Amino acid sequence: MRPSILYPLFSSIDSLKGVGTKTQKLIGNLCGQKVVDALFHFPYNIIDRTYTSPLSKAINNKIWTGVVSITKHVPPQTSKHPYRIYCSDGTTELVLVFFKVYKDSIVKNYPIGERRAISGKIEYFNGMWQMTHPDFVVPENRINDILTKEPIYPLTAGTTNKMISKILRDALSRIPNLPEWLDAGGLKDLNNVSFKDALKSVHFPQKESDLSPNSIARRRLAYDEILSNQLALAFIRQKSKQQQGRSFKGTGTLYQKIISSLPFELTKSQMEVLEEIKQDQEMNYRMLRLVQGDVGSGKTVVALLSMVKVIEDGVQAALMAPTEILAKQHYETITSLTQNTDIKVALLTGKLKAKQKKEIYENLALGKIDILIGTHALFADNVEFKDLGFVVIDEQHRFGVQQRLSLSSKGKKCDVLVMTATPIPRSLLLTAYGDMDYSKITELPKGRKPSKTVVMNINKIPEVITALERKISEGARAYWVCPLVEESEKQDLFAATKRFEVLEEYFGDKVALIHGKMKEDEKDAVMDEFKQGKKSLLVATTVIEVGVNIPEATIMIIEHAERFGLAQLHQLRGRIKRGFEEGVCMLMYSYPISNISKERLNVMKQTEDGFYIAEKDLELRGGGEILGTRQSGFTSFKIADMEYHQDLLIKARDDAKNILKTDPKLETKRGEALKVLLYLFEQNEAVKTYLAG
Repeated sequence: MRPSILYPLFSSIDSLKGVGTKTQKLIGNLCGQKVVDALFHFPYNIIDRTYTSPLSKAINNKIWTGVVSITKHVPPQTSKHPYRIYCSDGTTELVLVFFKVYKDSIVKNYPIGERRAISGKIEYFNGMWQMTHPDFVVPENRINDILTKEPIYPLTAGTTNKMISKILRDALSRIPNLPEWLDAGGLKDLNNVSFKDALKSVHFPQKESDLSPNSIARRRLAYDEILSNQLALAFIRQKSKQQQGRSFKGTGTLYQKIISSLPFELTKSQMEVLEEIKQDQEMNYRMLRLVQGDVGSGKTVVALLSMVKVIEDGVQAALMAPTEILAKQHYETITSLTQNTDIKVALLTGKLKAKQKKEIYENLALGKIDILIGTHALFADNVEFKDLGFVVIDEQHRFGVQQRLSLSSKGKKCDVLVMTATPIPRSLLLTAYGDMDYSKITELPKGRKPSKTVVMNINKIPEVITALERKISEGARAYWVCPLVEESEKQDLFAATKRFEVLEEYFGDKVALIHGKMKEDEKDAVMDEFKQGKKSLLVATTVIEVGVNIPEATIMIIEHAERFGLAQLHQLRGRIKRGFEEGVCMLMYSYPISNISKERLNVMKQTEDGFYIAEKDLELRGGGEILGTRQSGFTSFKIADMEYHQDLLIKARDDAKNILKTDPKLETKRGEALKVLLYLFEQNEAVKTYLAG
């Protein structure tokens, strides 16, 4: 149950003064349907209405506030002329200009012979001061109401700044005196500003610096939001740690056999990650670990060796990939690495014939398959394991949490290992994957050479084709990636088809085309021909972005690279870093090109460090889009901004850890206040599920 102290903040927006049936929908669309949503709708600018100099000494083009005597109304002679009102502050004359008027209203607001306080921008025109459509007009005795620093809010069609300001004044009056959930140290770091005072300060800024994400008030509110997130994730993680699991120790026989037959040496980083996974597997609680490693860092081998430990204990493992191309690739890699053992590996995809599927289902249920690799086909009801104990999920962002749970529920107390080749910035790692332990593979296998990245204008395509003809005649293989066009698959396909037709004139039957609209067996056939060298140039849409492993392909041309996000460019470039030859990536751009796109291309030219690239992507795009349009499930904060508040995130994570250690049930005075915080930022599930036990 939400604490009763929060009821005023969670009442409907239409309980606020000035919100009727019509405005409720407008305000709801702008910021949300609850009072608290309005309070978290912050201003982005201020107008200073405190300038009150005598008009004779006023500054041109400035917002001026003062008291004037109304002397004359001059209605327009034609509809094209404005309505003018003459007035004076006693030092000089001022003309008020109106282009749209309702006569009754204007006569009532500006009665001849009376004094009024007005505020608006003044301009010196034709030897006179004038103000077009004053922002405010009030009786003289209410001048202090408008002598303010007025906050300016983001608006939507149908809303005005006056409307939002009026609603927020009422909303601010409803904030109860909430208990303090920060400890003494945290409060001191934030100048002892309370949550309530911070909100008031944000909505009544006195100077531009008050609007900054780095102002004390904004940092206080950002910390509250981040702490609620980190505390909720800490409870979820703690709960999963307490879930009874199975201890897998293995015999080490198969493990050593595979290690000794590897055609390469494991990197130090791979060994460290394997050790972290081993410690999880040997414990009696369920493992939930994220392994992130840059493109080509050897995650598949780590996954295999982790599965082998379980297989040695007589238990089955499953590996789920997002596409058939990637599932097939994992199958080929794993079967080649286990060929000298009696480990039985099977591949289950949607395109298998009914007879083949039936055979896999039967062998799986009898325990004759040790590792099952597949796509979404693994979710099917007739996929029944004899004893599933370990699940590996590749490219986590392509699957929802429910799908992850759906697969692991096919076993008994399964350990789950999640892998991603998309480097995740630290801030997103802590906020989006905070319920998981995580490991990082930071090295590439020995002998891998860095690729060279070149940025050039698209009008140099004829020269690129000439160079490509030379390289292909020497035996090279290349990708030619066509652009995203307004996120439309049809237009992407059109672009790729057109490019394929042009390149076919130069390369004949050496060029092939692959795109997302093709059937899986057609895609497989094209990839096989490219892999075997029957085709030397592969024209593709971004279907090749993830996981395609052809070590012989060392050249990549990305057309209209300015249209791609950093993470996607990095993934695509990773396709030419699978072998031991130096790769070349050409980023072709066209004008007009935005400053952000320029910076992206420069980042790609300067570095191959995926983790640095991910941080830059966060900085350039913002958290909501960090991993491209397909990525979902990341926490988007209303108040906190990771460009400014990363230090608060680290602090909040440590604070949450400490709270969990010292007050796991939130029973102390601070604990009770923290429950209020969790409900305030709607982390209700964490409270209900994890505090209830």
